[in-house]
Amino acid sequence: MLSEKAKKEIEAAMQKYPNKRSAVMDALRIAQQDGGGHLEKPDMEEIGRMLDMRLVEVNAAAAFYTMYKINKPIGKYHIQVCRNISCSLLGAEHLIKHMEKALNVKTGETTSDKKFTLSTVECLGSCGTAPMMQINDDFHENLTEQKIDELLRKLE
Repeated sequence: MLSEKAKKEIEAAMQKYPNKRSAVMDALRIAQQDGGGHLEKPDMEEIGRMLDMRLVEVNAAAAFYTMYKINKPIGKYHIQVCRNISCSLLGAEHLIKHMEKALNVKTGETTSDKKFTLSTVECLGSCGTAPMMQINDDFHENLTEQKIDELLRKLE
């Protein structure tokens, strides 16, 4: 269930929109942060009640966007690697395999210490600096194996 703090943040977000249902993405983001990095069904039900939306509508918004994690806790560091055309042409697939080996996980999994979750996404909007990835809220561009190894060392 959502904390009182999260509910107040969602209510404040609702004030930014002429239609409170338009606050669904803000509400999902707030609930995910409140829930330790993922969304649970009770959170989405509560968002639905607050925004006068059915659960299926809230779930559809959450399921459409890769930034929301439903019913699956993620690691402290969520690594999202772009695999769209520019990144793929410049080596993203190779770098994903490199990270799978370095972290000893497959894409979509979380390390046993719950520190890292490795995911792929379709586009992070940084084609001019491909290949790139996002770790939590930070972008990392012009990636190489060496840059990735350095980033992972700093996070351990």
